[in-house]
Amino acid sequence: GHIVRNWKVRWFVLLQDKLLYYKIEGGKKEPSPKGRILLDGCTITCPCLEYENRPLLIKLKTKTNTDYFLECCSREERDSWALDITGAIHAGHPVQVQELHRMKNSFKLLENISLHHIVERMCDSSTGIKLTHNLGQGNRYKETFTGSALVDWLISNSFTVSRFEAITLASMLMEENFIKPVGARSTEATRYSDLSEQFLDDSTALYMFAESSKKNISSKEELQFNISELSGTIVKQGFLVKQGHKRKNWKVRRFVLRADPAFLHYYDPTKEENRPVGGFSLRGCLVSALEDNGVPAGVKGNVQGNLFKIITKNDIHYYIQASSKAERTQWIEAIKPLT
Repeated sequence: GHIVRNWKVRWFVLLQDKLLYYKIEGGKKEPSPKGRILLDGCTITCPCLEYENRPLLIKLKTKTNTDYFLECCSREERDSWALDITGAIHAGHPVQVQELHRMKNSFKLLENISLHHIVERMCDSSTGIKLTHNLGQGNRYKETFTGSALVDWLISNSFTVSRFEAITLASMLMEENFIKPVGARSTEATRYSDLSEQFLDDSTALYMFAESSKKNISSKEELQFNISELSGTIVKQGFLVKQGHKRKNWKVRRFVLRADPAFLHYYDPTKEENRPVGGFSLRGCLVSALEDNGVPAGVKGNVQGNLFKIITKNDIHYYIQASSKAERTQWIEAIKPLT
């Protein structure tokens, strides 16, 4: 928001010269847009690292120097939006758009690697990456490591087989807010729009663990929670509308479906912290679509249709609305094999 700096769920529509956004009520967008972002003369920053707890941001700066911060629900979705928005901004430059497509496709190299597991290994006191005091531009930085040291460590621990793959993986660690650049050399590199230049394989570029990683590592219990539930392979994610258990009201939530182990977590997109507000194991669950003719028992309030229900093995009922029948079917088909 521009006045109250909070985060709100909005439905975005990209046109040739502008980006429209709409309010969502009851799981559906309102007919008239809430606002618009003119793309003529706009500049885009992706990834945007200005908010530590929100690594999936796109920043748009308009010709009149108005900043817009937009959060997506996955790295793939963010990169796809950034690519299409950049294509609209540079519609008259097809060569640039082709280059953006090439960069995007090359960056999917290691998407199935568990970043939580890598960070845990990096922090191991005996076999992890060595943290040292380093100087950069006359400043002393504690507990840091160089870009080339991280590339060497990733290769020596068999997470990658080449320096190119290691740079790609290190860029992912930085994008997902596990590590952050410190000092002028590495910080300056984050301003490039080319993903291949975000992380530097350089002995003068300094990096350190982000604060969120330190908090996870300092608490063994929290680390175990993250590894056991949040480090599985992401199968599907997106925004759905969920009925609350107590008040029976409907709220937009960002759902993330993971496998190995199979969990479904949901996040409040209006909150600063990027932590789930709920979730459950999918083992032993039942998932089914609900008919749109009438409101089933247990469902209250504003129901737009496209409902499905998940019943956990502890007999907890979750009622969820998708934006279309096709989306509902996609979610059910993604969840069923994991139950």
